[in-house]
Amino acid sequence: MLLISDVHGAWEALAAVADTDEPLLVLGDLVNLVDYRTMDGILAEVFGRPLVEEVSRLRLLGRYDEARACWQAASAGREDETRARLGHLLGESYVRAAAALDGADAYVTYGNVDHPGMLEGSLPSTARFVDGEVVEIQGWRIGFAGGGIGPDDGAPGIVSEQEMAAKLAGLGDLDVLCTHVAPAVRQLSHDVVAGRPKGSAAVAEFLQERRPAFHYFGDVHQPQAVEWRVGGTRCRNVGYFRATGRGLRHG
Repeated sequence: MLLISDVHGAWEALAAVADTDEPLLVLGDLVNLVDYRTMDGILAEVFGRPLVEEVSRLRLLGRYDEARACWQAASAGREDETRARLGHLLGESYVRAAAALDGADAYVTYGNVDHPGMLEGSLPSTARFVDGEVVEIQGWRIGFAGGGIGPDDGAPGIVSEQEMAAKLAGLGDLDVLCTHVAPAVRQLSHDVVAGRPKGSAAVAEFLQERRPAFHYFGDVHQPQAVEWRVGGTRCRNVGYFRATGRGLRHG
């Protein structure tokens, strides 16, 4: 089986890896809200690139309240129009994702920039939305827990540590854990470009307690290490697919 994460709108590359005879596990962040390398994406289409650049600068400095205030000021007085435009562009993105995955034996969970309801509703019949559940694939017992953990409170793709812990508790013993978010282990969760950690303490605790053989995840685009051991678990970042266009084969 192949694993990918952080597609962020790379539809042609997604279609290419989906066009195989093996299962494809997609670990979230299908849509491209903003590419921090180029400042392209849905948010730039709605708000313009200068605002996206300013918000990105504030987030890089850890000034999340100010960044949030920028978004609010930009949509003040036209909230319904902005919401509708964002929803339309997200919907278009998920239509393209579905077309790329059509015919593939795919298992898809969501990331922090995704809208899980829209993602689930858009998938083709050959693809399965998975979150907080266990699936047996090629003889491996694989658990999925979607969502990101971060400062964007209220975003559809963000879950709390408590919510993540509850999802994980329902999975039980596994061979493989698949999440979008990294475990809260500095080598895996610290983005060397963004300069901040993006990991989950709940995921790290699950690895220590349940000790699955493998843990796959994405979310961190420029990690200190793409692979690390946490207790008895081999952990591997399978992104950044938008940049690499490559899937990782399990094992």
